[in-house]
This record gives sequence, structure tokens and C-alpha cells, in this order.
Amino acid sequence: MLSPLNVRDPSSSCLVTVREEGSEAVSRPLAIVWPCPLPVDAYVAAGRDVEVPRPVCPSCAGPLVFWSGYWRHVRASGRCRKIFVPRLRCGRCRVTHALLPAFVLAWRLDVAEAVGAVIGQVVWGACGVRPAAARAGVPDTTARGWVRRFRRRAPELGVAFAALAVELGGQAIVPAGQAGRFALTAIAAAFEAATALPGWLALGRWRFASAVSGGRLLAANTISPFLIVGRRRFMPPVPLLPA
Repeated sequence: MLSPLNVRDPSSSCLVTVREEGSEAVSRPLAIVWPCPLPVDAYVAAGRDVEVPRPVCPSCAGPLVFWSGYWRHVRASGRCRKIFVPRLRCGRCRVTHALLPAFVLAWRLDVAEAVGAVIGQVVWGACGVRPAAARAGVPDTTARGWVRRFRRRAPELGVAFAALAVELGGQAIVPAGQAGRFALTAIAAAFEAATALPGWLALGRWRFASAVSGGRLLAANTISPFLIVGRRRFMPPVPLLPA
């Protein structure tokens, strides 16, 4: 099993935190997104016994202890199932954290791979929304919402992932053409650079993107994702790109 990962050091306990609204959560804790390498079926089958890391508190670096958890739905290959999301509590700052696997995007039912596949097919022009949605086993309206949100956030996502690719030793990506295609190219470049580090290749491109963005690829906010590199975070500037 992979230990808690960040982009620079896969053995580090530095993880990305976001606000998570679990479908059946008793409260709304902060969420820690960990780079889970398990297939969705294996994670579902493990239930409450799923093996997860126990990082330090991202708020104060204090020790965390397991603090129950909650069930939420996830849809993969057209099937909707429940997964158990463990919660951890910091005794020092008394903050509770939900530990989300990287195949989950914050506030989205479908797994990151399905979301990424639909976006990639539509943005690159391989097909329209309806055929892509049918292949992913999701409603047309859901897929259309993903593509619309991705295109809206594409300029900042492209810059953020292009900067991350360079930070990890990859090639610089020059913004050109459509913003959506630039964002996809930058995500691919950042992932390719990250595969030189232990542990990341097995995750795949879209779990990687979910992990380093804290699950916020399609979040409603307009700020860039805080991408983790080592123990620091950075938010690159956003250039104007052609629509």
C-alpha cells in the first residue's frame, strides 16, 4: 500500500485538504485527499476495513487518531455503490478530517477516471458529450456539466499544472490554442514528470490530478488549485488565453 503521498516526496505526510460534504456525513469535516492505488471494487469490498494512511494534521502537524467515519456514494462503470470514508481527529486543534481516496472528486458522484475520460474525449474533439457520456455510463446532463466547468477553469488549471510539470523537472508547456486543450496537455505533462518519482505511475493521470488538486478539479471556486510540491504550496498567476 502506498504511504501518504505528495508530489515531491511520496513518503511525506503532507496531503491536500479540502471541504468535503459527504452524502451521509454527520458533520462537514475538512477532507484530506490521499493517493489511493486500490481499484474501486477493492476499496468498496474492504468496507470499513479499508487500509488507509494516518498522516499528521495538515492544520497543526499534530498526531491524528481515527474518529469513526461515514458512508458516501460513488459511481464507477455505471454502477453506484457506497464507500466508507474514515475520519481522523486531531487532539491538538480538535479538527476532524475526512480521508478521501484520490479516485473521488470533491462534491462529485463519479470517479475521477470517468470524469477525465469524458472531458478528454469532448475537449479533444473525439466525440460529442452524448457518446462520451454513454461510454462512461453517466447522464448526458452530468457529462455536459463536467465539460462546462472544466472549460471555465481551463486557463487556471493549465497554468497550475504546467508550472507543476516544470517544478517536477518536466518540459515547459507553451499556452497555445484552446484553453481546454492546453489544460489537458499540462495535466498530462505534470503526470509524466511525476512518474519519475516513486508511487505515482500506478495511480494514473486522473487520480494524480485529483490528489495534487485536493479533489477540486471541477470545484465551483475560481481560484487555482493549491498544488503540493514538497512541503510548500503555490498558486500560479492566471494568463489570458484564447477561448
